[in-house]
Amino acid sequence: MNIAEKEAALVRLGKYLASNSEELQTVKERAFAANGWFIPEFIDQSLENICRYFLEPAALQQWLQRYPAAASSRAPKKVGIVAAGNIPLVGFHDWLCGFLSGHQVKMKLSSKDEILMRHIFNKIAEWYPEEAGQTEVLDMLKNCDAYIATGSNNSARYFNYYFSKYPSIIRHNRTSAAVLTGAETSTELEALADDIMIYFGLGCRNVTKVFVPEQYNFEPLLQALRKYDYLADHHKYKNNYDYNLALLLLNNSQYLSNGSILLHEAASLFSALSVLHYGYYKDIRQLQQDLQQEESLQCLVGKSFIPFGNAQQPTLSDYAGGVDTMEFLLSL
Repeated sequence: MNIAEKEAALVRLGKYLASNSEELQTVKERAFAANGWFIPEFIDQSLENICRYFLEPAALQQWLQRYPAAASSRAPKKVGIVAAGNIPLVGFHDWLCGFLSGHQVKMKLSSKDEILMRHIFNKIAEWYPEEAGQTEVLDMLKNCDAYIATGSNNSARYFNYYFSKYPSIIRHNRTSAAVLTGAETSTELEALADDIMIYFGLGCRNVTKVFVPEQYNFEPLLQALRKYDYLADHHKYKNNYDYNLALLLLNNSQYLSNGSILLHEAASLFSALSVLHYGYYKDIRQLQQDLQQEESLQCLVGKSFIPFGNAQQPTLSDYAGGVDTMEFLLSL
């Protein structure tokens, strides 16, 4: 398949994923049964974002125009991709880049997100048998020419060691933050609630810390977060909430809560599940300069940054870790 045919295949895939067919419904139910964090609402959210921002014909074509080398023939390399499994289909963008680059993609899927990814690979193989061999799911990645691996800070150290002799992209823990001025509308705060709570806050694009001016009134934010009160009925999430509440009480730490999320002042950008950290600032310009030096920051949300509600709507050009995956693959 040439690049135009592959582009058409991805557009077809987008139409299928948006169809909500009986077959797809069954696969989504299986994915939820296998991983309780993948509730139907968040699986649908991920599929909707992929269809709208990755597989929409105009967006796909415009993005590909940045990579004229994708249309050139080349000797395919074996590219090993270690996918994360924190949110539904989190490894899809890496696979899409591998598919379009023409390389042989060897996927090491997370057991947490295997069903949805395998279904997509199987549909492409069913529709285009000649492409069935381009993507292969393996338990171990050996003898590849290049690697893309996503994981925790600890696993990233292992990846750097094992893949040091090969061209590679190694991603570690990242998270996102928001800068508030106190002048946000209720609509903006509700959109921020999406950035915080979608996928239970498990994604690297989820806001885990907010920076606020001194004397900030948290009541409107807590009220906006009540939009996700229903997550407290999810037993896995509630267990985390109860555990982190107990820790705060035992340590006699100050906190705020609306019954479904805990707000706690802390220096770290990273917060535990069900906890949102906050910190105060005096000079917003100085804060912005400081945050630009944070290597662990994936997104910065606010009126002068990524718009509220858009953190979990990445486009094809929003590369994890800020490294251009497509350029890397085309340079092999």
